[in-house]
Amino acid sequence: MKKEHHSARHHCYAWRLDLDKKRYRANDDGEPSNSAGKPILGQIQSFDLTNVFIVVVRYFGGTKLGVGGLIDAYRTAARMAIEDGTIIEKQVKQRMSVKFPYGSMGSVMKVLKDFDLEMLTNEFEIACVLTTEVRLDLVEQVSTSFEDIDHVTLTLLD
Repeated sequence: MKKEHHSARHHCYAWRLDLDKKRYRANDDGEPSNSAGKPILGQIQSFDLTNVFIVVVRYFGGTKLGVGGLIDAYRTAARMAIEDGTIIEKQVKQRMSVKFPYGSMGSVMKVLKDFDLEMLTNEFEIACVLTTEVRLDLVEQVSTSFEDIDHVTLTLLD
């Protein structure tokens, strides 16, 4: 951004990462303390976003905004960027391996169908193994359903 907007005075930014939203940073890039990065971060928090990075580039326009004006300008720019952008929602999933005897195939397939789970890999022999991914909010229910089937071994994968 600094190369693209090399004559700008300030490149203020904020970012937030990870599901727990504990990794974040805001930078005022020479603006008065908490007048730029913090309002940008505030918009990220207001929209409850993660895995996002926003940079607001400011050229000096000859008008002094004051701290209140700066806060409003950076907050508004961040809000407009978020509203004009595309927010991509992704479900966080847990990968699991299901091992079962061939005779339990029907029951295992019913669980996959009931929860609309996709088989990522499979080995259908005397002892069968398949892997699938399950939304985090369904892991307990799916695990219970598989464990209710005799001789099924469930392993949560990284």
